[in-house]
Amino acid sequence: MHEVALCQSAFDIIEQHAKRNHARRVTAVWLELSSVSCIEESALHFCFDIICRDTLAAGATLHIMTIPAKAWCRDCLNSVTVTGFATSCPLCGSQNIQVESSDAMQVKQIEVE
Repeated sequence: MHEVALCQSAFDIIEQHAKRNHARRVTAVWLELSSVSCIEESALHFCFDIICRDTLAAGATLHIMTIPAKAWCRDCLNSVTVTGFATSCPLCGSQNIQVESSDAMQVKQIEVE
């Protein structure tokens, strides 16, 4: 379950920014996932709650946004966005696409008190 490692990395970033800004508590976190990240959202919520237990982010609301991935269509030679690995080119319908970006997860925003 790689969600544990991802949550730990995200928490490290969250904690660092919260402490740098003298926050007493983190109340919400927004994470951005690529549509081809292979991250299970329910597992991410579960792991996030466990990783944040007894920390300044305990009880923080986790918001997850899924964004399309960038891909290259080898048939129509266009850069396109896709929502999964098994999708076709939205321009020409070809299945001959190569996913260019699959950044697993990014911390986009944190809300602190």
